[in-house]
Amino acid sequence: MTGEDVAGGLVTTGAASVKVERVAWEHPDAVALRARQRAEIAARYGRPDSEPGVPPSADDIAAFFVAYGADQADEGDEGDEEDGTASSAARGPAVGCAGLRHLGSGAGEIKRMYVEPAWRGTGAATRLLRTLEEWAAGRGWTELRLETGDAQPDAVRFYTRCGYARIPNFGAYAGRENSWCFGRRLP
Repeated sequence: MTGEDVAGGLVTTGAASVKVERVAWEHPDAVALRARQRAEIAARYGRPDSEPGVPPSADDIAAFFVAYGADQADEGDEGDEEDGTASSAARGPAVGCAGLRHLGSGAGEIKRMYVEPAWRGTGAATRLLRTLEEWAAGRGWTELRLETGDAQPDAVRFYTRCGYARIPNFGAYAGRENSWCFGRRLP
């Protein structure tokens, strides 16, 4: 498969393969990855909660995804559960996550985008982002927005490389100097 496959496909990116699955907000892998994301953000900004506004929750996240790393032996696995999903043994390690919050008027916000440090640069983040974009476009959304910050130059480089451009800070981020907002029109 290629990077153009629909969400859930296995994508080979160099030496690493990534499978992205939609999961419930409360899924244990999603909870663990979000906790690591929040810990990294707290370390970068020097405080436990640097997010303005209402934190995302199961009540306002339209979709949440987890990326699973897979080695070459896992590439043929189609899953063994009755519903066709991969078992936890077939999934491989949870290596990244991301969610979408619907903002209305055809716009969505990317929330809790995170990839484990050892998996950065493997294509896992790009696969997650493209999965979000495909999911949103499939529901008629025309734009995705996000907030990152001045202590996250790696995120700024990543989003810029993926076609996102600085936009005026929106919502709870308006007027916050260390919040940097980006957006992209979906094809």
